[in-house]
Amino acid sequence: MAGIIDLIGNTPMVEITKLNPNPNVHIYAKLEGNNPGGSVKDRASLNMIRSAIERGEIKPGMRLIEATSGNTGIALAMIARLFDLEIELIMPSSSTRERTLTMEAFGAKVTLLENMEVCRDYAEEKGATDGYFLLNQFANEDNYLAHYKTTGPEIWNDTQGGITHFVSAMGTTGTIMGTSKYLKEQNSDIQIVGCQPEENSSIPGIRRWPEAYLPKIYDPARVDRVMDISETEATLMARELAKVEGVFAGMSTGGACSAAIRLAKELTEGTIVFIACDRGDRYLSSELFG
Repeated sequence: MAGIIDLIGNTPMVEITKLNPNPNVHIYAKLEGNNPGGSVKDRASLNMIRSAIERGEIKPGMRLIEATSGNTGIALAMIARLFDLEIELIMPSSSTRERTLTMEAFGAKVTLLENMEVCRDYAEEKGATDGYFLLNQFANEDNYLAHYKTTGPEIWNDTQGGITHFVSAMGTTGTIMGTSKYLKEQNSDIQIVGCQPEENSSIPGIRRWPEAYLPKIYDPARVDRVMDISETEATLMARELAKVEGVFAGMSTGGACSAAIRLAKELTEGTIVFIACDRGDRYLSSELFG
């Protein structure tokens, strides 16, 4: 009998057919909302906590602390309790109520602050004090290594090595860094495409970081192309995915799908896989599906 942790990963892929503009290109969504915590962040959260425990970095009685925009926090809250660890999560006050309530349901302490940059500063300052362990997903190699060990191999195997393009939203950049590293080792011709919000657009789960806050795990050499996505484009595509394809996910997934569709229009043939980051029920109190 499997425990919850054993159900993380090995998520299904579904083909996007009705929204695909090119019959010579296959587009697949990897449904990360099927993870037990409801998002792609289950993978990195498990690897960060378990690896730190194995290295002896997390001592008995320590409290974990992390800044998060939502999905990582939910995953960390769930997994921390499975390892009998207390955790404090720092989130922007604009986060949806569903996310806060879910973290609290898993037993986490949630602190709401002004924005993500302020949250990161607070977590780093408090994490440097005795009794706390800062996971720091933005600089933690175990973040991207989770995807090197799991997401990349799953995509390679599920496409039988036929993937030509991988598309991912970029937040902490863990997903795209680790998956890129694995896929490029299998076939260096595979194109890695990242998505970021265009200037003045706000898309939960995707960031256009100020230089001072650029994730330390990010290596631009592992990304062949970056596409700018508008807030409107991501919103409308998330709605279309639900209505037309039956894929119920958030705005970051809408952004990644939009980039995949744009890409498909440029190609003569190919196989595109994009990450469907989470489930749409995380956004029901927002205006995304309103």
